[in-house]
Amino acid sequence: MINSARHEAEPVATKVRVYSRPEHNISRSQISENALKVLYKLQKEGFDAYLVGGCVRDLLLGREPKDFDVVTNADPEQIRKVFRNSRLIGRRFRLAHVHFGREVIEVATFRGAGEEQNDKQVLNKEGRLLRDNVYGSIEEDVWRRDFTVNALYYNIKDFSVVDFVGGMADHKAATLRLIGDPETRFREDPVRMLRAVRFAVKLGFKLHPDCEKAMHKAAELLSSIPSARLYDEALKLFLSGYALQTFEMLRHYGLFQVLFPATENCLSMEENGFPRLLLIKALENSDNRIADGKTVTAYFLFAAFLWEPVQMRAKEKMARGMVEFMAYQDAANEVISMQIKSTALPRHITLAMREVWSLQPKFNACIGSKPSRLITHPRFRAAYDFLLLRAGTGGAEPELAQWWTKYQDASENEQRKMTQPSRKAQGSKSGRKRSYRGKVKDSAAGNEI
Repeated sequence: MINSARHEAEPVATKVRVYSRPEHNISRSQISENALKVLYKLQKEGFDAYLVGGCVRDLLLGREPKDFDVVTNADPEQIRKVFRNSRLIGRRFRLAHVHFGREVIEVATFRGAGEEQNDKQVLNKEGRLLRDNVYGSIEEDVWRRDFTVNALYYNIKDFSVVDFVGGMADHKAATLRLIGDPETRFREDPVRMLRAVRFAVKLGFKLHPDCEKAMHKAAELLSSIPSARLYDEALKLFLSGYALQTFEMLRHYGLFQVLFPATENCLSMEENGFPRLLLIKALENSDNRIADGKTVTAYFLFAAFLWEPVQMRAKEKMARGMVEFMAYQDAANEVISMQIKSTALPRHITLAMREVWSLQPKFNACIGSKPSRLITHPRFRAAYDFLLLRAGTGGAEPELAQWWTKYQDASENEQRKMTQPSRKAQGSKSGRKRSYRGKVKDSAAGNEI
């Protein structure tokens, strides 16, 4: 049954603006055929049906939406009866996934405000405001959304765009504004701060001053979010093609330190631009690869984020007499153990990061059989790209990176010659003091970055 109760703290939508088809640029030719099928089917069965959220926002920007989300006044069971190819998901708030091969159209019932009274708002122990999800009307649904530009409804009935909160004006002004009181909305869900950064960077929008002010105050609430959820958000933030801008904006609002506290601590103590230079280069490489349609591996980027904390701990251990390999291994274990408390990096990610880090000291050995063994390591390419990243930002000798670049391309006979000790370096344990020649590859060319 649809719940029509309204939260007393939320304003009533009295200034609804309906933009007719000639007043906006959305065309049905831009909408997924399967999304149109869902909309028309719901309408045929007597229900209201709208596109809402990011898809409407992106269509207005002339972009191709990644997903198409539908909202309706039909409840989940009614939706399931209309679409035999649907499956209900969710616990607190049930919605339907309508399957068309690989494409899934998400269909949700209008959300309501709930029946709790304003003077009895429930806070958890971290100070977050809790609410239950209940069903309601479209007028209530709009107040449960986050930003005004994400609360525009495309009505399949007459092809209009319905605006309850001034989203079209904010869209035209390229402004990201929260619906309702920003501090309250961030207490409800602190992840909205990360979404604000991601959308602002992705869309090229500016944050509304009220939103900015609230973010500075509420940043610490983000630490109450489960670390697994923050990992999912980190992937969206840094693997969407705008990693460098996102990084700078997160730091500006004090949010990066919640995601990567050890890294932020190193950044606050940086000398001569380290580790900032390495991070910026890694982020730039990631953005460039995405722009070129190439793949990006999360573990490489996160390895760059945490490299300085690992180095600092490893140096401390070596100063106490621990051998280099063991020092880096122990340092990696400690840094990762602390990191997963903030951002729960999965095991396959942390294993790959450890391998990339542990192979870095081994690049110093350029004499004997060690180079031929190292080059066969499954994670060699990623570790080599990491070496190039370090060399390009002052963290490793450029000659060393050049030597390994040349070694990979050399014939077997040439490789044997390169790994033989020179007459002038018979007593040397490595070939690092030899004269190296070769061109350093751009680290962005590595398949693992």
